[in-house]
Amino acid sequence: MKHIAIAAVLLAGFAAGCAETPESVPESAPAVVVPPTVQAEDKGSVVQASNAFAFNLYANLRGQKGNLFFSPESISTGLSMAWCGARGETAGQMASVLGYRADRPITPEWIAKACGGHLAELFSNPKGYELLAANALWGQKGYPFVPDYLALLKANYGAGLEEADFRGDTEGARKTINVWVEKETRDKIKDLIPPGLLTGETRLVLTNAIYFKGTWAIPFKKDATADGDFFVAAGEKVQAPLMNQTGYFGYYDAGQWKALEMPYKGNELAMVILLPAQVDGLPQMEKDLAAGKVLGDLAANLKMRRIRVTVPRFKTTASILLGKTLAAMGMPLAFDPSKADFSGMNGGNESLCIAEVVHKAFVDVNEEGTEAAAATAVVMRALEGMRMDETPVFRADHPFIFLIRDKASGCILFLGRVVNPKE
Repeated sequence: MKHIAIAAVLLAGFAAGCAETPESVPESAPAVVVPPTVQAEDKGSVVQASNAFAFNLYANLRGQKGNLFFSPESISTGLSMAWCGARGETAGQMASVLGYRADRPITPEWIAKACGGHLAELFSNPKGYELLAANALWGQKGYPFVPDYLALLKANYGAGLEEADFRGDTEGARKTINVWVEKETRDKIKDLIPPGLLTGETRLVLTNAIYFKGTWAIPFKKDATADGDFFVAAGEKVQAPLMNQTGYFGYYDAGQWKALEMPYKGNELAMVILLPAQVDGLPQMEKDLAAGKVLGDLAANLKMRRIRVTVPRFKTTASILLGKTLAAMGMPLAFDPSKADFSGMNGGNESLCIAEVVHKAFVDVNEEGTEAAAATAVVMRALEGMRMDETPVFRADHPFIFLIRDKASGCILFLGRVVNPKE
């Protein structure tokens, strides 16, 4: 049985008093609270926005060398909790980057209810696997947070407020939060917040953790795995363990690329592999993905077919600083010490801005299933077509894109690429 764990952390800091750091880690936050009046249309808007954010972020990260992996669901959930406290143009820029349309009024109440309803539906009553979510707020004791803001996150994200002493015991607060993250991700995310990331000016940390545990609906047989060539580029190859099986899977041949959908037990979540037809076809496919040309065809064209499947067993990690990327994507005000407006968190008593966004992710794909983890820290500080009678072959022996999604809503939990399974 393999696992997926995601943790998103938002850290907000500004000058204020101090308090004692909690001596022990609080009990896990409850699963996301379901707002009973959330409409299906609103939850659909959240999924649409989250997926748009996923592809836009991928487009801005694809220039990095090597393998790439991150959790758009984790990042967007953490940012949406901060967004509920943003105001004015800062909130407008965040809404745009997070994928929301400008043709409808967007309020903190709508954001919280829609996101809370989406998360509750996504994580309620999983069948054949385990999928959980927990949120918590870590605030400076005695600081005058806006009660309505705290109540909004508590009611819709299940994020209760825990007290910490960032000014008097920064290291103690860091360790306490890291222990909570480890617990909620089944020890998959360790030391999420590195030394030095929190400062005496930190006043609020918003944490989100998501956990998944499951196996393939059709596991690969270990004795069918054998080392083989994986072509990392034209004329360049490495030896990698290639898993093999023949069975019925969702399949689509678009000519320039192929798609394979492998469900997890319960048939609610699935991994989709997007494989370019050419060994050196990944760059063009990434451009198509960024433009929304690839996944738009999947829902209409994925058909169950008997397929001969070859997929590498791979493990990869990624650590990304997202602050400059997110600012360049269209939300620079959130990072501007002189212009950011997060007054919805504290009533404007002191100014807040995002200093940095750190994301770490890990994935391990093998014969049994998938083990993955991702964590995000957002730091805010004070101002200062084939023939049907043929058996298609899906041989992922060169760079490809992959994602893990909820099949019913289409929500993407993870997104990445494999350039070299041996990295």
